[in-house]
Amino acid sequence: MRTYRLHLRTTALATVTAGLALALTACGGSDSAGGPTTNPAATKSADQQVSTGTVTPSGEGASAAPSAGKATGTGTATATPAKAGSGGKNKGDTTGDSYAYTHPCSAGNLTVKVTSPAGAPATVRVITVTNNGSTSCGLDYFPTVGFSAKGAALGLQATAPGGLGGAPAYPVRPGATAYAAVNLNPSGGNGPVADEINILADKEHMPNADGVSLKLTKPGSVSHPKVGLYRSNSRDALGAF
Repeated sequence: MRTYRLHLRTTALATVTAGLALALTACGGSDSAGGPTTNPAATKSADQQVSTGTVTPSGEGASAAPSAGKATGTGTATATPAKAGSGGKNKGDTTGDSYAYTHPCSAGNLTVKVTSPAGAPATVRVITVTNNGSTSCGLDYFPTVGFSAKGAALGLQATAPGGLGGAPAYPVRPGATAYAAVNLNPSGGNGPVADEINILADKEHMPNADGVSLKLTKPGSVSHPKVGLYRSNSRDALGAF
């Protein structure tokens, strides 16, 4: 078991966010129509209204979305199972968790989206990262998240839980999706209004140039933002708030 040391040190938050947003802005990240980014393979999309299965104000269940905007009745992401009897431990098995622990995800094989969960607080968004590759891969425990307004960085970065430990990475099997919730303004304080969210799926292994900037269809005030850990479905991701 490794002891995870956060790389998002307080003294580096503003610098990392500014660098990420600058890289994204310079490559046309503010284009809500899906213009080019430094990582053309990463899908750039505006946040969408989706049903997550977390909030049921009328007592009716709703399904989770393994990929943003595509609801299913499973409540979990679809994954390609490991070879029978291997549990991902055999050297020849490239679709199990063990393989993911030693093979970081490549930005070129990922699709990143942001959604506005139906029924959730207006300040909450859910980030989805889908592995389009044919093998499992590992992500950092949470995405790095910053915010911009009209293409300019706000100098604010979402903070993540501390004192983490466990597996070497968050495993994402082929076709599976990792979910992480973000609360733009958990305390309801006064803050600048963001119209873009800047996402780097894995700061541990990816340069800032691999980040994407996504338009928020519902701009929101940002104050002391927080991001949760990657989870296998939106319900669990939203449980962080």
